[in-house]
Amino acid sequence: MTEDIKKGLAGVVVDHTAVSKVNPETNSLLYRGYPVQELAATQPFEAVAHLLWNGELPTADELARLRAEERRHRALAPEVKAVIDVLPVEAHPMDEIRTALSAVGAADTAGGGSVLDASGTPEENLARSVRLFAALPAIVAYGQRRRRGEELVAPRDDLDYSANFLWMTFGDEAHPAVVDAFNRSMILYAEHSFNASTFTARVITSTMSDLYSAVVGAVGALKGPLHGGANEAVLHIFDEIGDASNVVPWLDQALAEKRKIMGFGHRVYKHGDSRVPTMKAALDTLVEHYDRPDVAALYDALESEFVGRKGIYPNLDYPSGPAYSLMGFDTVTFTPLFVAARVTGWTAHIMEQQAANALIRPLSAYNGPDERHVAD
Repeated sequence: MTEDIKKGLAGVVVDHTAVSKVNPETNSLLYRGYPVQELAATQPFEAVAHLLWNGELPTADELARLRAEERRHRALAPEVKAVIDVLPVEAHPMDEIRTALSAVGAADTAGGGSVLDASGTPEENLARSVRLFAALPAIVAYGQRRRRGEELVAPRDDLDYSANFLWMTFGDEAHPAVVDAFNRSMILYAEHSFNASTFTARVITSTMSDLYSAVVGAVGALKGPLHGGANEAVLHIFDEIGDASNVVPWLDQALAEKRKIMGFGHRVYKHGDSRVPTMKAALDTLVEHYDRPDVAALYDALESEFVGRKGIYPNLDYPSGPAYSLMGFDTVTFTPLFVAARVTGWTAHIMEQQAANALIRPLSAYNGPDERHVAD
């Protein structure tokens, strides 16, 4: 009998989730029922984090309490900074973040008892989720500054999450248009159902491991270029092409070499990623703010040519890459930004998995040698 193998678990439904879904009728990504484009247009990222964790948008009082707690944990802990500082400056930022988050988790759970009670209570894990949400901007920002030979910038309590993130990265107060574009990008990247990194986090959680271990595992999955690393690859493509006038010969050669063109296509969306129009509008705002029509021309030329030839549409990484570049982020920092956003979705799924847990342990179909024995 031949088993029906679903490579990559394509099309396999493994569990329920109330965190997010793609509505096929409207091609909209929904967070707890809300279209993400509406959230990006109207909400601060802190409010969306609350929604993902708690199921509802916060009241004014709830948002104020979350913001106060987030600001309380913004500073880069000395022990975490020390761990980052012993790493090679040339290390990939995702390796740096993976290590820093392990240090955060080890410090937070020290003295917490045996491995048998590592998973934590719902209240403990919500508090841990907020702490990770608050700590990641400092980790990501310091990583970029360290690679540039710059000093750590202390957080500011008078700025919201997105404005403070940019402040800690660049040491200057960002223009409102830049803050708004960055806020929108964080919301768009926050959650996307059972993607590879989220599923990794849920698998680890299903063993009754702790929230930090699950997040660290998710970081490892997100590092791969077929998942989070794609936004970095988009900028490398833009750098290779250089100018809109070079798109046609570049694409001719790339397709002849059967290269995978990153930033296009998505396993879930067959008629275009519903998040792209919102991020493209943010990119257009940045193009105008920084007076960079050359970026828009290259973006439009490559999109038009590739869609025309292959019928494959852009995904979120396509507009976010050039947007982050215009803001001043180094290309290697793009995937860490994804981490800072997606940690909200990861932790929402971790808590959902814990609430109705079953060990995730699929079967496999063996195709190796038949039983054999060592010769005498």
